[in-house]
Amino acid sequence: MYIRLAHFYLVLLICISPIALQQAQAQTKQVNKQATIQTSLGDIAIELYSQQAPATVANFIAYIKDAAYNGGDFYRVVGPDNDQGTPQISVIQGRANLHHKDFSPISLETTKYTSLKHQDGTLSMARGGPNTATQEFFICVGDQPALDFGGKRNPDGLGFAAFGRVISGMDIVRKIQRNRQTKAVEDPYIKNQILAQPIEIQSIILSK
Repeated sequence: MYIRLAHFYLVLLICISPIALQQAQAQTKQVNKQATIQTSLGDIAIELYSQQAPATVANFIAYIKDAAYNGGDFYRVVGPDNDQGTPQISVIQGRANLHHKDFSPISLETTKYTSLKHQDGTLSMARGGPNTATQEFFICVGDQPALDFGGKRNPDGLGFAAFGRVISGMDIVRKIQRNRQTKAVEDPYIKNQILAQPIEIQSIILSK
């Protein structure tokens, strides 16, 4: 009697486990926020890694909710043909509108901490020194391991804080990145990278 009952529960557990696993996976995916970056060239849909990079995502969402990116732009494009840094990278860099006052800088959630990688379509925070990121961000065009923790792009070796990815609209990202109508600048490091006519970020809208 007890053996048969135990066998019954074992079979039931085996039958239910895959369903429970699927539900757990679905719930995990639902934790990640999604948003749409509306630009003058078209929409870029993104997913934000709320679990892996909670502080960075919370900061980005705070700027979205404060309408900071309304009237912002993608103003910098970097590729092998115009990159003066080492190793060379390919990204587009965006920012809030120039009238918005930045919030306090956030702590750097490195890729060593988050286990995220700077792959094609990854969103990450722009920064100078460690713990200085505010609202500027960039999107990777192609895999960029030099931007991960331990990468050699930044002298401090800490890399940058990846916090999301593009889920549709990489054609728009690549179109922006190919733009080479740039303006003259004094800093040789960003020569031929600052767009003469930045691509407008009309808004960033969080999905419900």
